[in-house]
Amino acid sequence: MNQQDMMERITTGQGFIAALDQSGGSTPKALRGYGVSDDEWSGDDEMFARIHEMRARVITSPSFANGKVIGAILFEKTMDGTVDGKPTAEALKDRGVVPFIKVDQGLEDEADGVQLMKDMDKLDALLAKSVAAGMFGTKMRSVIKSASPTGIAAIVAQQFDYANRIADAGLVPMVEPEYDIHAADRADGEKILLAELQKALDALPEGRMVMLKLSIPVEADLYAPLIAHPNVARVVALSGGYSTEEACERLAQNHGMIASFSRGLLQDLRKNLSDEEFDAVLGKAIDTIAAASVA
Repeated sequence: MNQQDMMERITTGQGFIAALDQSGGSTPKALRGYGVSDDEWSGDDEMFARIHEMRARVITSPSFANGKVIGAILFEKTMDGTVDGKPTAEALKDRGVVPFIKVDQGLEDEADGVQLMKDMDKLDALLAKSVAAGMFGTKMRSVIKSASPTGIAAIVAQQFDYANRIADAGLVPMVEPEYDIHAADRADGEKILLAELQKALDALPEGRMVMLKLSIPVEADLYAPLIAHPNVARVVALSGGYSTEEACERLAQNHGMIASFSRGLLQDLRKNLSDEEFDAVLGKAIDTIAAASVA
């Protein structure tokens, strides 16, 4: 797939985006869930090798290429690795899956009701490497904890400052200002977020495309204006701590929004499953998430 093919797949594809981008802090927990205990690896290199083995098994399972997974978000080390003897991005594209790369370097401490992203001092080098690897887009996450108008405005401003740098480099940015689903004032804060996102989108140059990754809103279809915006390629949802069942139920109420789940996709996979069992479990999760995404 070339860039145009990938854009069409993302904008019109009937399915969802798999989040396979767990990085340093969340990797041990993901491995434990998969059945790899902490004493089975030592040091970061072995840890990342183990998580890459799991991701490669997911990518090469027949159900992953059934057309319902239209994109996948990768961690840098996963992009740097190989699957079936090919660079990971090429292995994904061979299966009709559009590759994205996580580019943020973690979060600042909470201030003014939000956690901004840490300064991305390695961004330019990572973007150049990602373009060379054939990636389509990027993803970067910050977190909203309360309905602070100034904090939410700062989150959106930072996201779009980086988004423009990413677009200038030739990649499609996925903006992710996650709203903590446990925040008591989330319904009010999401309306503030909607207004700030609309302003930022309206300020983009004509034809500049971005994607949005948002918590499933309290008010169903709240983000319909964003989905319809001419500068938005797709609006995707994170599960944010909901169970797979509840996340899918809530997502299905938001027309035009598709999933970008991690735990909901991977939570029942185990290392000791046979290849047939592994694919059956993965396929069931893919079918469930895809059905909610096209409801």
